[in-house]
Amino acid sequence: QVHLVESGGGLVQAGGSLRLSCAASGSIFRINDMGWYRQAPGKERELVTTITSVGSTVYADSVKGRFAISRDNAKNAVYLQMNSLRPEDTAVYYCNAVIIKGPTPYDYWGQGTQVTVSS
Repeated sequence: QVHLVESGGGLVQAGGSLRLSCAASGSIFRINDMGWYRQAPGKERELVTTITSVGSTVYADSVKGRFAISRDNAKNAVYLQMNSLRPEDTAVYYCNAVIIKGPTPYDYWGQGTQVTVSS
């Protein structure tokens, strides 16, 4: 069993910053990509950013230059530093990890953490 536990969400004013954390625990052989997705009310879940095990990153255009993803492989953790937050960043943010068990990759998700940006 694998668990992803997120922390760090909350309420912040526009222009402010938040840092999200996510740690994976359980039966983990190897973690490939880790990332963050978000879902705003009435909208589909969307990619925010991902990072490979060697540190290559991908960002959604809407967050480039404002958000930064990082990971600590020794701790099976991924982080999201969010700066210059905007009201449109308001959403539930979900941590994702692709975990290898034997020959098979499995997708795991955290429970989500609410980020609310007030104008």
